[in-house]
Amino acid sequence: MIHKPVLLNEILEFFNPKQGDIFIDGTANGGGHTLALWDRVKPTGKVLAIDKDKDIVKKLKEKVKEDNKNIQIVSDSYANLKNIVDQKEFGKVSGILLDLGYSSYHIDVSGRGFSFQKDEPLIMRYEPDIEIGKDLTAYEVINSFSENDIADIIYKYGEERASRKIAKRIVLKRKQKNIETSGELAEIIEEVFFKKHFKIHPATKSFQALRIFVNDELGNLERALPQMHEILKTGGKVAIISFHSLEDRIVKNFFRDNKDKFKIITKKPVVADKEETKENPRARSAKLRVAEKI
Repeated sequence: MIHKPVLLNEILEFFNPKQGDIFIDGTANGGGHTLALWDRVKPTGKVLAIDKDKDIVKKLKEKVKEDNKNIQIVSDSYANLKNIVDQKEFGKVSGILLDLGYSSYHIDVSGRGFSFQKDEPLIMRYEPDIEIGKDLTAYEVINSFSENDIADIIYKYGEERASRKIAKRIVLKRKQKNIETSGELAEIIEEVFFKKHFKIHPATKSFQALRIFVNDELGNLERALPQMHEILKTGGKVAIISFHSLEDRIVKNFFRDNKDKFKIITKKPVVADKEETKENPRARSAKLRVAEKI
């Protein structure tokens, strides 16, 4: 499955990229946003694309000509934005984009346990070279964290009301044998709900919570936001696409608390239209907020 860039037309409208501009895509994924920005700023402009996943970076580099120095692709975290920009000597940029969360690649191809519909090792980390037993993974959380800690993670990061019941069930099951795969975990969570009918799968919120926790997604966002003012030129814009309320709240509060540095462009978050959500179901929960450096 190809990762479709969410809210692409809206991003291009807000950024209004022109030849010679410099942009940063902090979450390159399949390169949809990256290549669209590059198409508008080339040949004299520059784009810096960042992604934690080395496999994604490798695939994206294959799409881009090696000899083109004006589009650079880096395997790193957007939490290290300032260091990356300094190392690459990119100068003041016209716009910074973050499209938060996982991509279709992680669900469909990575084999790291992101999907409750598959039976894969419980890793849930964006980096492809993470090892169970050595690095922090969903496996370690599920099999070694206390019942209270598991419940707190599921409640805090997944906003799952049944977090206590789910954690209790997990601890009961792991006493019999370690819970090793995404399929096993999904089945255990389903048992808590006694096969009731739900609009979304009963494991959705728990899997979201584990993914956010083991990748420190909220922490990375909180570290990245304060770096953007120094990187942007005056009038440069930051655009952030979030997919759940915790991320959106962090972005909203940051813009509100830094009105001396940023002018808020989107009074309310921009959401995808019916046509886009029909073509790309992932866009349903997307919220875009944009601010401009004063």
